Amino acid sequence: QVQLVESGGGLVQPGGSLRLSCAASGSIFSIYTMGWYRQAPGKQRELVAEMTSTMSSGGSTSYADSVKGRFTISRDNAKNTAYLQMNNLKPEDTAVYYCSGVITTTDRFEYEYWGQGTQVTVSS
Repeated sequence: QVQLVESGGGLVQPGGSLRLSCAASGSIFSIYTMGWYRQAPGKQRELVAEMTSTMSSGGSTSYADSVKGRFTISRDNAKNTAYLQMNNLKPEDTAVYYCSGVITTTDRFEYEYWGQGTQVTVSS
């Protein structure tokens, strides 16, 4: 059993910053990818940023065009935690943000897990 728990959402004014955290716990053997998605009312869930770590490549990151230069994803592999630093927030960033992880469990099966979501509201 693996759980992902997000935290750090809230209400912020345009131009402000927030830092989201996603802590993975449970029967974890390794984590391949951790990512952040968001879903605004009436819209489909979209990928915001993801970070992939492998022994050979050292890892890679990707971002949605709409957040490049404003958001930064990072991981603390020792803590099985991913972060999303969001700067210069805009009203269009308002959404429920979800954490996702592609995780190999201790019984050596790989699954994609999701957190429960955290609300981010950008408004004056």
